Amino acid sequence: MDMALMMIVGLVLMILAMALLLRATAFPREMEAIPGSLGWPLIGESLSFISEFSSPAGIFSFMNKRQQRYGKVFKSYVLGRYMVFTTGREASKMLLTGKDGMVSLNLFYTGQKVLGPNSLLQMNGEDHKRLRRLIAEPLSIDGLKKYFHFINNLAVQMFDEWLAARKVLVLEEASTFTLKVIGNMIMSLEPTGEEQEKFRNYFKIISSSFASLPLNIPGTAFYRGMKARDKMFQMLDAIIIARRRNGSKLQQDFLGSLIGKEGSEDDEKLTDAQMKDNILTLLIAGHDTTTAALTWLVKFLGENPTVLDRLRKEHMEIREFGSSSLTWSQVNNMPYTAKVSIIYRCAHDYTIETLRRATILPWYSRKAAQDFEINGYRIKKGWSVNLDVVSIHHDPQVFADPHKFDPSRFDDPIRSFSFLGFGNGPRMCPGMNLAKLEISIFIHHLVCRYKWKPVEKDDSVQPTLVRMPKNKYPIIVEPL
Repeated sequence: MDMALMMIVGLVLMILAMALLLRATAFPREMEAIPGSLGWPLIGESLSFISEFSSPAGIFSFMNKRQQRYGKVFKSYVLGRYMVFTTGREASKMLLTGKDGMVSLNLFYTGQKVLGPNSLLQMNGEDHKRLRRLIAEPLSIDGLKKYFHFINNLAVQMFDEWLAARKVLVLEEASTFTLKVIGNMIMSLEPTGEEQEKFRNYFKIISSSFASLPLNIPGTAFYRGMKARDKMFQMLDAIIIARRRNGSKLQQDFLGSLIGKEGSEDDEKLTDAQMKDNILTLLIAGHDTTTAALTWLVKFLGENPTVLDRLRKEHMEIREFGSSSLTWSQVNNMPYTAKVSIIYRCAHDYTIETLRRATILPWYSRKAAQDFEINGYRIKKGWSVNLDVVSIHHDPQVFADPHKFDPSRFDDPIRSFSFLGFGNGPRMCPGMNLAKLEISIFIHHLVCRYKWKPVEKDDSVQPTLVRMPKNKYPIIVEPL
C-alpha cells in the first residue's frame, strides 16, 4: 500500500512538473510587464472566474477585485488562455472600432467549429464588410416590416397561454417566443408542427455546445452539438433545394432574399456553405441575447413598481389612441422624425437600461492582429485582449447610482462608448432592429394585460457566456 501510494504521489508530482514546464514555455515573456496573477498551474484563475461568473454580481466581482489591485489593465490565465483584461471608454473605442485592422474577433475553439468558417463572426476586413452588407438588408427596419403581424400574433397567443398556466418560467417562454420568431423570419417556419419541433431540438443542442469543452467524442456536449449542426444543415439543404426548384416563387424571408441574389454578380451572392453558416450565426446570436434581455426586463420591471407603473401608463395611452391591437406605425415611427412614437421611445429606454444593468454580454474578446499600446502597456500580436463591459456599464462617473434600474437616465444623450449593449463599431449587432421589434411587441402586450410576481428570490445566474437567471425566473401572472 505504501509503495502504491508513493507511486501515485510521484505520478501527480510528475504531472504537475510537466504542467509547470509547459506553461512556462508557453507564457509570453513580454506579458511580464503587465500586472496581474496567473493563478494555479494549468488551471490558472479559471475556478475563481467561473465561480464568480455565476454569482449575482457576475463577472463584475472578478474584474473589480483585480482592477482595484492592478489597475485598468491586468493579465490572467483563464479557460486555457493567457488573457489581458482592460476596461474604460478609451479601451472600448480602441478595441471595438478595430482601427486599421488592429484586432479581430477571438472565439473559443468550440464556437469556431459550431459556427463554421464562413460565419460573419469569423470574417475580417473586406470579407467581413461584404458579408455584413449582404445579410444586413433583410434585417433592416424596412426588411423586418413584413414579419410584424407574425410576431404580434405570436405574442398575443403566448400571453393567452400564460393566463391559462398562471405560473410560467419567463426564460423558457422568452426562448420559445424568440426562436419561433427567428425560425419564421429565416425560413418561414410555422410556429407549430414537426418541422418546428425538429428545428428547436437541433438548435437547443447546438446552443448548449457553443462554449463546451472541445472534446469531439461520443457522449460530450461538443459531439452532440456538432451532430445536431449536421442535422440542422441537412434540414436547410432540403429547404434550399426546394426553394430553387420553385424559382420565381421564392418565399420572401431571410433565406429567400439570399437565394434571390444568385442571378447577380459574384460579389452579390453567397455559397450554400456561407448561407448555412450565417443562418446558424444569426440563430445563436439573435436567440440567446434577446431571450436574456426579455427575461431580465421582466425581472427588473417586477422589482421596480414605480418604473413599471410609468411604462404601463404610456403603453395604455397607445391603446386609448386607437384599437386594442398594435400597429406597425405605433411600434416603429422613426426616432429621427418629430413624431416619435410612445412605444418606440419607452421600449428603447427600457431595453438599453436592461442591457446596461444586466450586461448580458459581460466581455468582448479580441485577438491582437498587430502590436499596439493600451493604457501605457504594450500588447503583442496574437494576444487575447478582453474588454470588460460590466465595469463600463457600472461606471459611477457615467451612470449615477449604477446598480439602480433607471430607464430615465437615457433621456439625455450619454458619452460615446459608454453603452455597449449592442456592441459598437463594425461588429455592432446586425440583428439589433429585430431585437428591438421583438422586445417592443413583447413588453407592450405584457404590461397592458398582466401583473406578476416572482415565485422565489434568487439572483444567481447561469455559468454561460450570455448572462441569464439561473432559476429561469418563475412568476405567477394575473390579469389586470
